[in-house]
Amino acid sequence: MLRIRAFEQRAVAALEDGLVLGAIHPSIGQEAVAAGVVSNLAADDVLLSTHRGHGHTLAKGADALAMMRELFGRAGGCCDGKGGSMHIADFGIGMLGANGVVAANIPIAAGAAHAVKLKGGSEIVCCIFGDGAVNRGPFLEGLNWAKLFELPVLFVCEDNVYAAMTRTDEMTAGPGPAARAESLGLPTESVDGNDVLAVDALTRDVAARVRAGAGPHFILARTYRLSGHTAVDAAAYRPDGEVAERKEVDPILQARAILARGGVPEAELDADRASAESEMQRAFETARDTDHPPVDRTFEDVQDVGDPRRDAY
Repeated sequence: MLRIRAFEQRAVAALEDGLVLGAIHPSIGQEAVAAGVVSNLAADDVLLSTHRGHGHTLAKGADALAMMRELFGRAGGCCDGKGGSMHIADFGIGMLGANGVVAANIPIAAGAAHAVKLKGGSEIVCCIFGDGAVNRGPFLEGLNWAKLFELPVLFVCEDNVYAAMTRTDEMTAGPGPAARAESLGLPTESVDGNDVLAVDALTRDVAARVRAGAGPHFILARTYRLSGHTAVDAAAYRPDGEVAERKEVDPILQARAILARGGVPEAELDADRASAESEMQRAFETARDTDHPPVDRTFEDVQDVGDPRRDAY
C-alpha cells in the first residue's frame, strides 16, 4: 500500500511538471483493495484492470520504473511508452492490461477465463472494475457469459462512491452491484475495502473457491478515492467535509494503527514509508532521464499483422 501511494503521489507531481503524457486517474485511498485482492493471485493468474489501475499493476508485480517510464512515454516502458497510464499491461506477470473504456475489461476477462477453461489450465482470472461499470452493457454480457460457462473468474467491484464526477447511487437503479451479480447466479460477498486484512481474508477464501472449479464469484469492496477523478480534478462536486471524514478511515492509516497496536515500533513504520518514497523517487528520476523511443519504432506492436503502413488490411 505504501509503494502504491508513493508511486501515485510521485506520478501526480510529474504530471504537474509536464512529464506525464495523457491523463492520470489516481487510486489514492483505495490501496487496500489492490493489496488485499492481488496479493492472493498466483504468478500465472491473470489480472485485468481499469483506467485507475496503477495499484493493481504494482501489486501484481510490475516494475515501478517500467511503469513510470510508460507514464512518461519513454523507452523501456511497460508498453514501450505507447500505452500510457490507462493502458498499462505486462503479459510477463499476467497483467493483461488496464483499460480506458469503462467496463471493457469485463468481457475481456470472460474471454481470458474461457481460454483457460478450454486449455484445461489451473489459472484464475481476476477482473477489477469500478461501480460506474455496472451501468454499462459489458457488465451484464461479461458476467452472464462467465456464469453460463462456469468460468474461473473473480470479479471485484471497487465501489469508490463516484462514477467519474457523479455519485453512483444517484444513477444506479435497484439495490446495487452485488444484487445485479446475484441475479445472474454468481455467489457474492461484500467487504470494507479500506480494511486490508478483511479484503485479504475474504479474497483468499473466494479465490480458492474459484480455483477449485466453483465458477465465477463476485466481491463488492466498498472504498473511497481521496483524490479527484483525475489528477487535475479538484472534486468540487463533493459535499463539504466528505473528504476529511473519509480520511479518518484511510486504509494506510488503519493498517499502521493495527501494526502499532501489535508492537511494531513507530520508527520501523516510518522507515517503511520512507523506503517506498525513496524507491518511487528513484523510479521518477530514472524515467525522467530516459530517452523517448526512436521515431522509426512508432508503428511497431500496434496491430497483430505488423506495421500498418505495409500490412494493414
